[in-house]
Amino acid sequence: MSALIHPTYFPTIAHWVIIAQHQEQLVIESQDNYQKQTYRNRTYIYSPNGKQLLSVPVKHTKSTGHQKYNDVLLEDNFDWKKQHWKSIETAYRTSPYFEFYEDDLIPFFKKKHNSLFEMNLESMEIVADCLQLDPFRYELTTEFHKIQASNLDQRPLVSAKAKQEHHFDTYVQVFDDRHGFIPNLSILDLLFNEGPNALNYLINANLIHK
Repeated sequence: MSALIHPTYFPTIAHWVIIAQHQEQLVIESQDNYQKQTYRNRTYIYSPNGKQLLSVPVKHTKSTGHQKYNDVLLEDNFDWKKQHWKSIETAYRTSPYFEFYEDDLIPFFKKKHNSLFEMNLESMEIVADCLQLDPFRYELTTEFHKIQASNLDQRPLVSAKAKQEHHFDTYVQVFDDRHGFIPNLSILDLLFNEGPNALNYLINANLIHK
């Protein structure tokens, strides 16, 4: 059965468990309305002070109606990507594999993107390449269906506020001696800490809803 997900900004580990375990049958929702309080425009990393939010600023429309996710434009009146990369460097510079992937990621944070949807897809494609997830294939939806009969509907993973507690095996994190293990952060956390083993971690993960 195919798995249906939303594209998000350097998606959570839970998202990537679904992607890694449905490599040949991945469907990405492209016809939904944009919603706030979701991972569509945010991700979380492990900073020296604990869990840190990286929020992507978007342009707000004057219309009171719904806006399609793939129509949302990014704010460009300040260099928020530079701030994000600085935060990522501070969090992971001393991790085992930061330097291994640094050159793959820097161009993304220097590139100008206009569309939130397209930028999120590109962030996923870059990560897939770092994970050596080959091939990284997906289909885009052409219509929105609230109820899914033919796909494993994992779109609820996009919610950043809904209580979604999963059980993940622990791995060594840079600041876990200060704050303990923090699960289900951005895939960047797993990538920088586990490196080439990250894909095996995802493939073998058992995504349990507590």
